[in-house]
Amino acid sequence: MFLKAPRQHLAAVALTALFAINPSFAIAEDDVFDVVAPFEIGGLDPSISGFVFQRMQITETLLDADEKGLPAPGLAEKWVVSPDGKRWTFSIRPGVKFHDGSDLTAKAVEKSLNAALAQPGMLKNADIATIEAQGNEVIISLNAPFKPLSSVLAHSSTNILAPASYDAEGRVQKIIGTGPFKLTGIELPQRLSAERFEAYWGTKPTITKTTYLAAGRGETRTLMAESQGADMVFQLDAPSISRLKRSDDVQVLMGPVPRVVILKANAGEGATASVAVRQALSLGIQREGIAAAVLRTPGTDAKQMFADNVPAWHDPALAPLTFDPAAAKALLTKEGWTPGADGVLEKNGQRLHLQLLTYADRPELPLIATAVQAQLGEIGVDVEVSVTSSSAVPAAHTDGTLQLALYSRNYALVPDPLVTLLGDFTRGGTEWGPLGWNNPNYEKTMSALLESDDPAEQQQLRNKIVGLIQHDLPLIPIAWYRQSIAVSKKVEGAAIDPFERSFGLTHMRWAE
Repeated sequence: MFLKAPRQHLAAVALTALFAINPSFAIAEDDVFDVVAPFEIGGLDPSISGFVFQRMQITETLLDADEKGLPAPGLAEKWVVSPDGKRWTFSIRPGVKFHDGSDLTAKAVEKSLNAALAQPGMLKNADIATIEAQGNEVIISLNAPFKPLSSVLAHSSTNILAPASYDAEGRVQKIIGTGPFKLTGIELPQRLSAERFEAYWGTKPTITKTTYLAAGRGETRTLMAESQGADMVFQLDAPSISRLKRSDDVQVLMGPVPRVVILKANAGEGATASVAVRQALSLGIQREGIAAAVLRTPGTDAKQMFADNVPAWHDPALAPLTFDPAAAKALLTKEGWTPGADGVLEKNGQRLHLQLLTYADRPELPLIATAVQAQLGEIGVDVEVSVTSSSAVPAAHTDGTLQLALYSRNYALVPDPLVTLLGDFTRGGTEWGPLGWNNPNYEKTMSALLESDDPAEQQQLRNKIVGLIQHDLPLIPIAWYRQSIAVSKKVEGAAIDPFERSFGLTHMRWAE
């Protein structure tokens, strides 16, 4: 009886939370697999929320990725690259149907990829001259070679949609994909429903119906897992993981992904424009304590940008980031910062006061921000934490007001981290990359990597790039990420996709 009352209470709270999220929410049917995650469906265009449709296996891409992140056939069954690297020819898989019954053709792929090229997205990283259909092939011509194009074509912004998905101006009006699940309803920005696509070209899933609900609050997601209001809950905070592990109805899965919790500092202006100040901030952060006490995953403290689960970008010989508050204070003193009456450092009459932006979509971030605030306070840095929406970080980057930001960055947005690094760090950086950082040596090394065909030289260049980031610290790694999901014991076959491309619906089945 002691356990029953709390569970009844949790169920009631969870349902109340659901109605608060979406008044039209209806109690799920027993044969529907319900997914809950923190990500809102911001729009129909793949450049905005294509990752949701991809993870729900409604849409597919021209190429896929295998378990090691290497390019694999997708809607293109094979491809050939010309000797000069400027002409890529893709053979479209025959017998594939869109969800509206129309055939997947090279012409349809041409339309979809050209629409993607017109929007912000990963395709912008490649210097594409033309995308044209010829017979059953799609030919992408480049103005300059771009080796990671195969990885870019696995990114959700390049989801292939049916011609009927677009209006006359090329804007996406419907999601008509080729995946094993067909969209049956959508309520932006929070909810969609889908059912098994019986004409799917590949192996059909055993699950016949599924829904997706965006719930930004971690507490709500945890309550839904506990009350069995959802079959899969994506992204849990540390206390919830401990609680759910004791549940008789839920299994908790955790696994490493190429995602890093980062402290971003303005490298272009203000106090943090100095490399020495950024190095001091890094030295003032006790990563091991954050990993063990806040994240409750000892060993995930980030000693460099990438963990060893991304071997191509992890340099075991690189001197690790360490915690040394005395060295941090010495660096700040050398930069002219001296303690004021209240212990906060001052220079030329200005206090070392920095606003740190973060958001609660990932429930661990505010907790880490509070720990960072306390730790940097010990070396004389006054940090003001502002928990806001995730959109505040790119907005502050764009208008240049950003001082510090704490967020989690997935460097396998495409299977090869090179593409995300290229976009984030090159030419001044993107909204989720460094702000104001300019290192000609980095640009030169990245260009050499893109041109190199020698694997040994490529590894040396990757190590050099990681070392340059480690020295300048335009982004300060805090912790390597372990993804977590709670899955109902009513299903079997659940697993974490290390590249976060899929929720794995096609691999799951109802337990007997």
